[in-house]
Amino acid sequence: MATASLPQIASQVRRDIVRMVHGASSGHPGGSLGCVEALTLLFFEEMELNPDVFDMNGFGEDLFFLSNGHISPVWYSILARRGYFPVNELATFRKINSRLQGHPAVEEGLPGIRIASGSLGQGLSAAIGAAQVKKLNNEKATVFSLHGDGELQEGQIWEAAMYAAHHQVDNLISFVDCNGQQIDGPTDEVMGLGDLAQKWKAFGWGVTLCNGHDFDALRGAVAQARSARGSGQPQVILMKTAMGKGVDFMEGTHEWHGIAPNDEQLASALGQLEETLGDY
Repeated sequence: MATASLPQIASQVRRDIVRMVHGASSGHPGGSLGCVEALTLLFFEEMELNPDVFDMNGFGEDLFFLSNGHISPVWYSILARRGYFPVNELATFRKINSRLQGHPAVEEGLPGIRIASGSLGQGLSAAIGAAQVKKLNNEKATVFSLHGDGELQEGQIWEAAMYAAHHQVDNLISFVDCNGQQIDGPTDEVMGLGDLAQKWKAFGWGVTLCNGHDFDALRGAVAQARSARGSGQPQVILMKTAMGKGVDFMEGTHEWHGIAPNDEQLASALGQLEETLGDY
């Protein structure tokens, strides 16, 4: 378990993200920076994990599936800082022969990764399948997944949502990163999502709304979602976030969805983020 505080871990993870994307001259910093608190809370406090003995089945453990796989920088940093693989391997992000590909993949055997992701819309289906297996095995573990709000424009998400409610997959908690941005612009301009809380409720899910950058709010949302186990309802947490959180010139704009900072921009970003655990 973490010896540093969650805010300290989050600050270091943000440093990792901007350094990784800068080092590769490619990647997706915006959404990665916006999901730092959620993943920090899950991996360093909420989830039952065994980083020292990773296997694909994860029997007896909580599982996490990243559906919006383009935000791999935040997940790689979290996994490394949690002890799944050496922190200095973050320097290989998107390099030739690296296990840290631009989108998570399984062929190189990177600990912590159980499915390839990046083709948007598919992660919820995988998480539902894993949650059903947990139930068949009479495990008390919980399955978590993370999705972008723009990803909800994919039809497979809603097919999976309907399936999960019908089959009462109530050991599943899905997060949606509601930053209102996607690669081509604000979601309201590209294809409006409407009232997401009402949509998920109409599909039979329990819904919790929270501030995605407030650890206490996130902790309360997870507690509420966990308390619904046994109700027959899968749970979704709609977390309001800012794309690019923590770096002033990246915050709140789709322009940093998928570009890398130059040397000057990196220096500016690092000047805003405290080094707490040591850079790789």
